[in-house]
Amino acid sequence: MDFINLKAQYSAYKNEIDSEILKILNNSSFIGGDKLKEFEANLAKYVGVKNAIGCSSGTSALYLALRALGISYDDEVIVPSFTFIATAEVVALVGAKPVFVDIDLDDFNLSIEEVKKAISPKTKAIIAVSIFGQMPDLFAFKKLCDEKNITLIEDGAQSFGASYKDKKSCSIAHISCTSFFPSKPLGAYGDGGAIFCDDDFLAQKIKILLNHGQTQKYNHEFIGINARLDTLQAAILDVKLKYFDDELKTRAKLAANYDKNLKNCQIPKIKKDFISVYAQYSVLVEDRAKVIEKFKQANIPYAIHYPIPLHKQPCFKEFSHLELKNSEFISEHILSLPFSAFLKEEEQEKIINLFANL
Repeated sequence: MDFINLKAQYSAYKNEIDSEILKILNNSSFIGGDKLKEFEANLAKYVGVKNAIGCSSGTSALYLALRALGISYDDEVIVPSFTFIATAEVVALVGAKPVFVDIDLDDFNLSIEEVKKAISPKTKAIIAVSIFGQMPDLFAFKKLCDEKNITLIEDGAQSFGASYKDKKSCSIAHISCTSFFPSKPLGAYGDGGAIFCDDDFLAQKIKILLNHGQTQKYNHEFIGINARLDTLQAAILDVKLKYFDDELKTRAKLAANYDKNLKNCQIPKIKKDFISVYAQYSVLVEDRAKVIEKFKQANIPYAIHYPIPLHKQPCFKEFSHLELKNSEFISEHILSLPFSAFLKEEEQEKIINLFANL
């Protein structure tokens, strides 16, 4: 059993993916070109925004967003502590201060009430992570940001394809980012990411920054980086995008089966009018060590997203005094189960039976 069955997914689309790869190899257009532009146009149409810009990873997407907004030294950016390190890492990389805030226990997303307490005159942005495939109430966050004259960034690395009241993830915040890491719901065969916004000025600045700050060849307006999405990944992702909604329907059915039948754990809560893409199907268990031992005995893969909240990480030791009780509690009890659109019925049944016999 695979934690995420990427081999089965490749087999399903093999002929189309191989054909697209071969086209790129034959025309040798490995950086930029028409295929990248086509994929970016398809992304923008899918999400419902004016601009979608492919880039090298979800991390570079967040970094480029902060750079395009001019966030730098002496600025503060509010982030959740319960997330992958990239969310806060990029804040430190641009020289700003990450302000760690606790999460809600219902959906593990950033608590808007805690965010309100953390806003200061130095706050320039909030990065709201859409954890495990479900967005927080980004409309409420955006209203708050507009009132305070700060920018809302969605870290949608895990939520591409999710929605709230028919508005898709990466279409609500002032600027949004996603990841195409291979294990994501829409995954590349290597690193990749994208940035979304309706602001043409921001979009143009991001395009310049991700290509060494060049406005034309060897003319560098900004200090930029190399954060381009290569054309092979764009071609692969464009094939997968055609089947993405069908996969999301399958993921929803598999999640519903887990919801209905899992025992001896707390299942994910999906709020009214929200649709999750279940980047991870993660449950809370009382004694994680005991459950993991059962998984090992049954030869079932598992993962822990995430075992240490960011304010307790060695690289952020200056924040270790913070008490973010929800983040710490979730980190101690979270467990992610095998999940993908290609999870077999008998595999899921084996996992459900394991929980029934705890």
